[in-house]
Amino acid sequence: MTSDHDMLWRRCADLGCVLLPLMDQEPWRRTRRRENLRTWGIDTVEGERLIEVFAALAAHAVVAEAAVSAAEFDALPLSAVAEAATGKRDIELLAGLPGTFADGRDGQAVDLFRLYAYQGGQTSRWLFHLSRELRHTLLVLAERSPMSSPTCGDVFRRAAEAGLLQP
Repeated sequence: MTSDHDMLWRRCADLGCVLLPLMDQEPWRRTRRRENLRTWGIDTVEGERLIEVFAALAAHAVVAEAAVSAAEFDALPLSAVAEAATGKRDIELLAGLPGTFADGRDGQAVDLFRLYAYQGGQTSRWLFHLSRELRHTLLVLAERSPMSSPTCGDVFRRAAEAGLLQP
């Protein structure tokens, strides 16, 4: 049986996975992001995966702090996730994570994020750049929304409409 905590992480991870494809509906944005990653010295595949896990970590930090259940996740404001992306320290984002992950890719990405957070130096600068890129992505998606205060549920609805979510 899957616990509420595991389901909550899965929703956070799903959010991270749909953000960049939604952003990339304007192809020039992908080109710009990838140019930024190269400029910062970050491999594009690794950088984009880290942005995904960064989004999941930021969302998870917000829901853990607010004691939100998996059933309430869709009501989480996108602005709160954007604020957590740049407003919380890397170490704060890692607090309260599941001990194991159903998806091994999530575990590997979290471990890489953890390594970068603890390593310092250049990798800390990478995380800073990635946090800004994530915040930018969330703000652009919020601006595109017809809702005045878009939520994670609104992002999932747009992703479903765009065919980015599996039924």
